[in-house]
Amino acid sequence: MSAASSSVPDAHGRFGPYGGRYVPETLMHALRQFIEQYEQTQTDPEFQKQFAYYLKQYVGRPSPLCCAGSWSSGRSTTTASTWR
Repeated sequence: MSAASSSVPDAHGRFGPYGGRYVPETLMHALRQFIEQYEQTQTDPEFQKQFAYYLKQYVGRPSPLCCAGSWSSGRSTTTASTWR
């Protein structure tokens, strides 16, 4: 398969010798900044710790069980729990 007919971009995001990225030129600077920040966060242990926390608390199932103290006060049940 020739480089011109390849559908996979190279390391610089280019598709063959004539193909560019599918991003408007006016957004290229912002895209480069985004890529730089993304690469920095991949090696930042504090960011990874915080990211893992949010994945555990807010993404997917099962979610942690949370006591709904304000909601259960004044009701006949002793405690009420909800899924977050």
